[in-house]
Parts: sequence; structure tokens; C-alpha cells
Amino acid sequence: MTRLSLAGLRSWARQLKQNVIALWIAARDPRTPWQAKLVAGFVAAYALSPIDLIPDFIPVLGYLDDLLIVPLGIMLAVKMIPADLMAEFRRKAEGLAERPTSRGAAAIIIGIWLAAIAVAAMFLWVRIRAG
Repeated sequence: MTRLSLAGLRSWARQLKQNVIALWIAARDPRTPWQAKLVAGFVAAYALSPIDLIPDFIPVLGYLDDLLIVPLGIMLAVKMIPADLMAEFRRKAEGLAERPTSRGAAAIIIGIWLAAIAVAAMFLWVRIRAG
């Protein structure tokens, strides 16, 4: 049985971060197929958003996006991008001095949360009025 080491986890996290930035670059490159642009853009925007769809303070579910959804999205997007282009995007990602952020994705996530709160409030209002 293989034991997870701290160095191995750090390496995995570093590679994940590099792939997210490479996908951010890929989503803006005209040579990337449009389907791959769509997936890469969504995954990168979500991963680079300063706000999570499922906040980390929620037990178990809070880390589900970080440990499952983002890596699976990265794997899908990487498979959709030609290998030579992805290698180029990874090299470019290594050269970036700072990590980009996605304010647009943050705004969308805030919108989803506000819509969920509105639906919950309406549901509660109907239940209270029905008595």
C-alpha cells in the first residue's frame, strides 16, 4: 500500500495550480477548440474564484469541490486540448509571476447564493402564511 507523503501532496497541489493557470491561458487562446475553451474557461474561472460554491466551513461538502470537482474538471479539460498546446500553456503558466483571479466567477457564485436564499425565503414565506 502506498503512503501519501507531505511532499507528494505538495507536488500534486503545485501541479493542480499550474494546470488551472494553464487552462486559464488555454481558454483565451484562439488555437484551443471551442468546446475545450468552454470547459477550460469554466474550470479555471471556478478554481480561480475567490469564493467557493460550497463554502469550506460546511463539513465534508465544503472540501468536495477542492478535492473532487476541480481535479475532475481539470482532467476533462486537459483531455480536450491538444497535447502540444497544453504543454505550451503549462510552460506559460510556469512563467506567470502572479496567480490570476476570476471576479466574474465570484459574481456568478454570489448570484447563485442570492438566488438560493431568495428561493428559500419564498418557500418559508409560503409555509408560514399557509400556517
